[in-house]
Amino acid sequence: MAAVSKNARTTSTTQKFFCSCGGEVKMKTLFENGKIKNLAECEKCKRTERRPSDFN
Repeated sequence: MAAVSKNARTTSTTQKFFCSCGGEVKMKTLFENGKIKNLAECEKCKRTERRPSDFN
């Protein structure tokens, strides 16, 4: 049986991040001073960080 190439795989997983308060972390895109800025924000406590992994 032949192996499937990495480009032919159709399943993908998304990683969910959670804040220490228990809320889910979502990515937000802001347009500020002519630049696009990506921020991770907790839905429950409204805490913002640069990356979702900074909530640990």
